[in-house]
Amino acid sequence: MAARHEQIAGELRLAIDRGDFPVGGRLPTEGELAERYRVSRGTVRQALAALAAEGLVGSRQGTRRVVLGTSRSQSFTELRSFAQWARAAGHKAAGSVVETVRRPASTEDALRLQLPPGAEVLYVLRLRGLDGQPALLERTVYAGWIADAVERIEPDCESVTQRLLDEVGVVFAHGEHVIDALAAGTRDAELLGVRRGTPLLRVRRVTTTHDGRPVEWSDDRYRPGTVTFRIHNSIGANPLVRQPGA
Repeated sequence: MAARHEQIAGELRLAIDRGDFPVGGRLPTEGELAERYRVSRGTVRQALAALAAEGLVGSRQGTRRVVLGTSRSQSFTELRSFAQWARAAGHKAAGSVVETVRRPASTEDALRLQLPPGAEVLYVLRLRGLDGQPALLERTVYAGWIADAVERIEPDCESVTQRLLDEVGVVFAHGEHVIDALAAGTRDAELLGVRRGTPLLRVRRVTTTHDGRPVEWSDDRYRPGTVTFRIHNSIGANPLVRQPGA
């Protein structure tokens, strides 16, 4: 059974997601929440700390917490797969393989995965769901050295990232992301259940191990209204880099 502060964090998370506490608005005070849930202020602070760690509310002490986003916001301050993020945020993720094929690396594959031209890679097209609705198309190219392990994974596996860690000890340690938008083509529109030409959020990602060895690169296309992305920065650290469109 979940600890009391986890239960409270879960209820507040759902309330934020429903819009009971809109982005930019404030949560009740610690005292008001303690009275509402019949717990100590310490328990409330633990719940709020969990929400702050997820980037849902401001973390400043001594004031009412400001709502920064909904639980469908995904932060780039940590590297997690879609399924890992969805589960942590209280959503249900699903996945199914639409297409898988081994092929010679294209020029782009070779560049992103640091492979010789024509080296064998594994291409996988996956449709991801969020809370029962199509949310994301992943076009992922895996380096040949990990291809066998990926092919052994069942097509409806919720988290390939977690399975590769559990089965072969591969840690997805570093990721480089490029974000842009594009219009849905015929196949994207059919699989995501949108009209052709609908704007899709695209995230292109290269993921490597701790020692910098490329594992995969992926072209991820999100259905409108499913997720947003958030980056926290400050005068001391700014992980967001603007680049011309490519």
